Amino acid sequence: MSSQNAPIKPLGDRVVATRDKAADKTAGGLYLPDSAKEKPVAATVAAVGPDATDITVGDKILYKEYSTTELTIDGTDYLIVKQEDILGTLAA
Repeated sequence: MSSQNAPIKPLGDRVVATRDKAADKTAGGLYLPDSAKEKPVAATVAAVGPDATDITVGDKILYKEYSTTELTIDGTDYLIVKQEDILGTLAA
């Protein structure tokens, strides 16, 4: 569907993404220690399977926190997410 930016070719309606960095501080400017950070639920799409619709490489997505498969290739952490577990996309 779209060009691939990942060493993984997703099948079906799956999407490969890289997790976005968690916030280091609150909106009020308070810095958060690592132990206080919530697990992030946003990622940037790196590859899209042939059956995925409405998602393209480069989109920022929100996904269900515990519904991903995680793996590391060449030092980069990737997520594989089913399209049905993507809650939405973030505006640029």
